[in-house]
Amino acid sequence: MPRGLFITFEGLDGSGKTTQLQRLAATLTAQGQQVVTLRQPGTTALGDRIRGILLDSKSEAALGPISPLAELALMFADRAQAIAEVIEPALAAGAIVLCDRYTDSSEAYQGAGRELGSERVLALHRAICNGLQPDLTILLLPDLSTSLHRARRRNARNAQRQTERHGSDENRFEREGDAFYQRIHAAYEAIAAREPGRVAAIRDDAGIDAIETRIRSIIQTIVAERLTAVEV
Repeated sequence: MPRGLFITFEGLDGSGKTTQLQRLAATLTAQGQQVVTLRQPGTTALGDRIRGILLDSKSEAALGPISPLAELALMFADRAQAIAEVIEPALAAGAIVLCDRYTDSSEAYQGAGRELGSERVLALHRAICNGLQPDLTILLLPDLSTSLHRARRRNARNAQRQTERHGSDENRFEREGDAFYQRIHAAYEAIAAREPGRVAAIRDDAGIDAIETRIRSIIQTIVAERLTAVEV
């Protein structure tokens, strides 16, 4: 059986990446493709526990300050479990795997945002992920101020509801200032420039439907190329 495709979605919170991943999953499923979706951190039982620690704004009140290195290590612990439990089995079964964040997020958020440096992140990727790279990364990178405005408005709207339902929220990163996100935005630009063959960057702020159409076009091309390679 041909190996599946590993496609990741990247971008700042508020970029629309999760919405676009969900739309693409629905489209590919309707076309008869076997599709597996996941998010990082999360999806596995271990990953969901890690997600609760890393994203809940009340974590540090309960646990004390989380060091940038501990944060990075937990991100990769989640990733290692997801690769073993979800990603590799799905790829071996020929599925298209759509992942909401992957190592590019760690390079942007921990490497640049927390100022740990790219090389430390990439060394962990090589050691812990065995160098598993996406076949394609969709990077949504609209204007920084637009992304931040959307993310903060959404999080303010959802925080109380999440706390009432689950006793926690996912706003820990959203407390950071603009300089933190400026470093992340610049890191994503650097990743796109470094790996143009893998990363398809969509930088404009077109509407949801227009962005979806562009992503479908990109995906159709890579799926066609894969099918041609298999036939050969």
